[in-house]
Amino acid sequence: MNLLLTIAVVQIVALVTPGPDFFFVSQLAASRSRKEAMFGVLGIALGVAVWAALALLGLQLVLHRLVWLERTITICGGLYLLWMAFQMLRGALRAPVTAEAPRVDLRGSSPLVALRRGLFTNLANPKAAVYFASIFSAFLGEGVDATMRWGLWTLVTVETFLWFTVVAAVFALPAMRRGYVRASRWIDGGAGVFFGLFGLHLIFARRAI
Repeated sequence: MNLLLTIAVVQIVALVTPGPDFFFVSQLAASRSRKEAMFGVLGIALGVAVWAALALLGLQLVLHRLVWLERTITICGGLYLLWMAFQMLRGALRAPVTAEAPRVDLRGSSPLVALRRGLFTNLANPKAAVYFASIFSAFLGEGVDATMRWGLWTLVTVETFLWFTVVAAVFALPAMRRGYVRASRWIDGGAGVFFGLFGLHLIFARRAI
């Protein structure tokens, strides 16, 4: 029980630190429907489930031995984040400058698209693999059996889903949505810059993970 509580605390501290997942969920919840936001949250939780499972299965050891694979994964993640940044910045530049709140364009949007974008946003950050490998190696010793290990996998996955559900609920509130619509040009632009810089960091960092 102490191990579960420790991992739960470490995970929530990591979750509340703003990153690509937070920017994605908050923007989606404020600009689209709550249903789409929840599918985006589900996609992020699935991404966390993948990284946590790979960490438990020893992905970090494989990446240390196959440097080219590590670099390939990192560059692919950076390129995806740059593509998202381009989409956000293009939308911000095309948004009309008006004193009235513009209508949100929902064309080409769907729950499945939101789920896919949430999944890829999370998977695009290979540092998550290092994070989970680090906390699991720090707290899981030889005496921790498979049941406890996969119990912790379930814990971090569910905790991620619940946290971003709260984030989606907050940013889907009418007041938050009205504020977003009025300032969508600047919010989308700022989010685009963030995703772009993070993507460039992954691509050009000397050692990304």
